[in-house]
Amino acid sequence: MFFPIKDYNPTRGIAYVTILLIIINTGVFLYQAVLSEKPLKIFIFESAMVPYEIAHQQNVTLPMGSDPQGGMYVLLREIPPNLSILTSIFMHGSFWHLFGNMLFLWIFGKNIEDRLGKVKFILFYLLCGVGASLTHVLFHHNSLSPVLGASGAVSGVMGAYLILFPLARIRTLVFIFILVTFVDLPAYLFLIIWFVFQLMYTGQGSGVAWIAHVGGFIIGIILIKWMRNKQKPIIEFIP
Repeated sequence: MFFPIKDYNPTRGIAYVTILLIIINTGVFLYQAVLSEKPLKIFIFESAMVPYEIAHQQNVTLPMGSDPQGGMYVLLREIPPNLSILTSIFMHGSFWHLFGNMLFLWIFGKNIEDRLGKVKFILFYLLCGVGASLTHVLFHHNSLSPVLGASGAVSGVMGAYLILFPLARIRTLVFIFILVTFVDLPAYLFLIIWFVFQLMYTGQGSGVAWIAHVGGFIIGIILIKWMRNKQKPIIEFIP
């Protein structure tokens, strides 16, 4: 098991969009989990993406559990299906779900923002998130399980990082049985290992949308090749 702590890849300026995305994701979670009178589960069932709705373009009624009399609590979804694709990528189911995604976004996102520019980075992030969600729908089109989290968008950022900064060093916390240590890994090694783990878990019923991670990563690789700012050659005139 391994976990990134930081990278050693400097940027030319402050990553305002990356910081803003972290603030938005954190603010949404704090509102839903702490500040609102509704339970977090209700928000998830109301606003997260449900694959069946996307595939069939119609709202569904979700079971919420049994009542004391043996009946069933249900929730009639009202959010437009396609809008839920967007809302879901800013929602998280727990503090650790949020923390992990935001840590990965900070480590890998600021350099992608630096290379793309702020406006392009926003578009890139949203396209990766939406694309990752649709990848999940493609493989689970009849599922009624709500899907949420920034993981797909962040996976796209990681795919872009692999293309642009494969040799950057990633400070990594590594767990090997009882041994815990820090290792500086090249980005390509860290990201390829991470991607292989996502592939290994794809198809397992763990409650994690692994296929969305895979889809987001591949979409990020494709998009960055198209969207990145090409470095213009320096032309010198010699008298």
